[in-house]
Amino acid sequence: MRISIPAVARSIATFAALSALSVFTASCDAGSTTPLAASGDVTKINHLVVIYLENRSFDNTYGEFPGADGLGASAGAQKQVDPSGVPYAVLPQANGSNVPTTLPNAPFDIAQFVPPATPTRDLVHRFYQEQLQIDGGKMDRFAAVSDAQGLVMGYYHTSTLPLAAEAAKYTLADHFFHSAFGGSFLNHIFLVSAAAPVFPTAPSTIVAKVDATGALVTDGAVTPDGYAVNTLFTVNQPHPATAPAANLVPNQTMPTIGDRLTEKGINWAWYSGGWNDALAGHPDPTFQFHHQPFAYFANYADGTPAKTAHLKDEAEFIAAAQAGTLPAVSFVKPLGANNEHPGYTDIITGENHALQLINAVRNGPNWKDAAIIITYDENGGFWDHVAPPVVDRWGPGTRVPTLVISPYARKGFVDHTTYETASILTLIEKRFGLAPLGTRDAKAADLTGAFDFTQP
Repeated sequence: MRISIPAVARSIATFAALSALSVFTASCDAGSTTPLAASGDVTKINHLVVIYLENRSFDNTYGEFPGADGLGASAGAQKQVDPSGVPYAVLPQANGSNVPTTLPNAPFDIAQFVPPATPTRDLVHRFYQEQLQIDGGKMDRFAAVSDAQGLVMGYYHTSTLPLAAEAAKYTLADHFFHSAFGGSFLNHIFLVSAAAPVFPTAPSTIVAKVDATGALVTDGAVTPDGYAVNTLFTVNQPHPATAPAANLVPNQTMPTIGDRLTEKGINWAWYSGGWNDALAGHPDPTFQFHHQPFAYFANYADGTPAKTAHLKDEAEFIAAAQAGTLPAVSFVKPLGANNEHPGYTDIITGENHALQLINAVRNGPNWKDAAIIITYDENGGFWDHVAPPVVDRWGPGTRVPTLVISPYARKGFVDHTTYETASILTLIEKRFGLAPLGTRDAKAADLTGAFDFTQP
């Protein structure tokens, strides 16, 4: 597939105009996207937990949620077009989708063909491809660009999902976008640093190639100017034994949220499902090496005290939650089998596991001053009807579901504020008095509008 970089660049102006229209339309249909003022004192939060799940767009999971900007508001943005720009008569389907080739060009209920407790096939979710799918904010080329074709338009009945009851009880953010175009690797790095990793010495075989007109001739994991944007592995352990040494990303040196917290003497940890087994050299088959962002940074490299102090197994999170010894900030990354990622797990298993994590906190001594944020690294290639805002060359990407669960969360509330993954960093920075890591977190809305700290 040839991707015209100038064409993508030219579309940014159109994208900006369409994004403004999208925001206006959303504000008319589903409430204002202007950030709400926080009620009360954010320092009442003493235990902040981020549960980072995988690969779901908002419309894929919460498109039917009452009061949200969902499928009911998307009628004018549902038609997918073929590579020449002509709307499909019916949705094309790829092999392995288990979906008929006679479906109308519109969103459809996946559960008719693949039960929610059964994994669907995976869908392409890469840096350049997502930009093409967004198509300047028209959101109409998801099927044309995807290897899964029409499966991108599938959704689940929200009421059947285990986390839906939590969203109804607490706060659901319906204009939250993942920070970076593409897949897990880049978005995990953005979650902890609000920046793209650099790989100036990347082998030419993994660098994207463009021709004289700016068209992308060969896709790659690294941009022509040396930024790592698609799946690569760290030079540190753990990484796959079969990964070529030359392709391992060198230690990154830009600041992370972990660095900022450590500088202020604030305890924190990244808890990962299957971490101890992976470090011991026998990783679970679904352990994802590229879901461990701090392992890409020099401050947490092999042999550093910080690696041992802050990078831990998910089992330790559950034990700390039950004992009431959670650190001030916890990031929790479930094992692949439990993270909702299409291809190797299903949405029901992942959400039930997330509920176990929630309940470990909610039933533990730290619940009284805790806040849990559940979000997704990216959309996983699934369509969504809301155009993301235009910020910079990295994103944001497509809209993803985000839940805020806390004694202080607004109850039964849909927050229409425009957020992105970096908003989590902004909230941490605001709560603990930390300097921003970069421009993205400095400018992002800070999620405090999802809270009412005047509640007892």
